[in-house]
Amino acid sequence: MADNPKGELIAALAAQHLNPEFRVDGSGPAHAPSFMAEVWCDGQRLGYGEGRSRREAERRAAQQALQEVMPGQPPTPGLTSEESATAPWPLHPAVLAEALAVADSRLPQGTPLSEVGRQGAALYRMVLRELGHAPAPAQQPQDGP
Repeated sequence: MADNPKGELIAALAAQHLNPEFRVDGSGPAHAPSFMAEVWCDGQRLGYGEGRSRREAERRAAQQALQEVMPGQPPTPGLTSEESATAPWPLHPAVLAEALAVADSRLPQGTPLSEVGRQGAALYRMVLRELGHAPAPAQQPQDGP
């Protein structure tokens, strides 16, 4: 997971022209506060987190929300090399967000989100190949029959 899940979540949703809303509630005495945070977007709760500070609760909620927005994202830091090797394409959220934004801008308004995603993924793979960040040939997915 990234060092800044809240920022990555905001960037990923901004690429889809969406803005997350963080709702935080605190309780407990001043010496031992407890915070609960939720991330909402477009009327849907994407994530929930708890923590001893507002920032910690928001970070955990954003991590959970990233799992909804970007399902291939590793759930926690400290991914082992074996787990990392099973991911067919490296995840660069800023590049992916930009690829989705470009795909969205190139397609006619009203294009189904699934098609925008498909076009964005193709653009993302092309950019990663050109930058030399594509997976080894044995790991690359096969296109069609």
